[in-house]
Amino acid sequence: MTRDSLRKWGAGSTAALMLRKSPTAVVGLVIVVAVALSALFAPWISPYGPVDMDLYSRLKPPSLKHPLGTDELGRDVLSRIIWGARVSLKVGVISVGIGMTIGLLLGVIGGYFGGIAEKAIFSFVDLLLSMPSLLLALAIVATLGPGITQVMVAVGISLIPAFARVARGSVLTVKEQNYVLSAKALGASHLDIMVRHILPNIITPIIVLATLNCAFALIMEAALSFLGIGVQPPDPTWGSILSDGRMTIRTASWVSTFSGLAITITVMGFNLLGDGLRDVLDPKMRRILQAK
Repeated sequence: MTRDSLRKWGAGSTAALMLRKSPTAVVGLVIVVAVALSALFAPWISPYGPVDMDLYSRLKPPSLKHPLGTDELGRDVLSRIIWGARVSLKVGVISVGIGMTIGLLLGVIGGYFGGIAEKAIFSFVDLLLSMPSLLLALAIVATLGPGITQVMVAVGISLIPAFARVARGSVLTVKEQNYVLSAKALGASHLDIMVRHILPNIITPIIVLATLNCAFALIMEAALSFLGIGVQPPDPTWGSILSDGRMTIRTASWVSTFSGLAITITVMGFNLLGDGLRDVLDPKMRRILQAK
């Protein structure tokens, strides 16, 4: 092994060891991995198809045949929750990717160049911030129409301000460091400085923010689907399952209860993982964890 590979291996093993010392990170990681694996292997682990109907088994309570009961069309709730994880996680991860990419680009450019560029960019960011995230997403979906792609775009746009502001704040600190000033003195281009010297040194808070915003994106997707303007049938999502169950909440509470629990547990997993990553990646907390 080369010296660089040994150094990277050592850094990776140290990070993994510190991650193990953070109980919140471990619990969050276990929850997120479990949900992701259930979504990945949904065709093999779900007892029924997500749209398989059995009208003779309508609104049946949890039993051996249907561990989480059935809905008003006789569809197995467990199978729909497992398959719904696929759509919900897809929307959450891709929408965060959209918001992070655009927000990071805007934040780095505005923070690095300042002046007119910063004012123009953050006037747009402030405009997005002036509207509550859910109302902004609702307006975008109402304009583009319902559908999984439209939901991902809408949620992604609503996440741009958070990433842009965090990136800008980090760039304002990093660009005054000696290694950046030295690169400028040596004649490095603006693009080279941003890519090689600034981005690697501001990525830590962005990673933590992305993890936490995955939880927010899941809630946004569930809210839009609950309102009927998100992902459309026959694709099951946790929000649409929750919406279907509200009509029979008094006689078949298990439909809404279990879909709501799926949202709650997954959101909690992403939040715990984000908090744990913050502790592991923050230099002050890293020293505390290493001392344990």
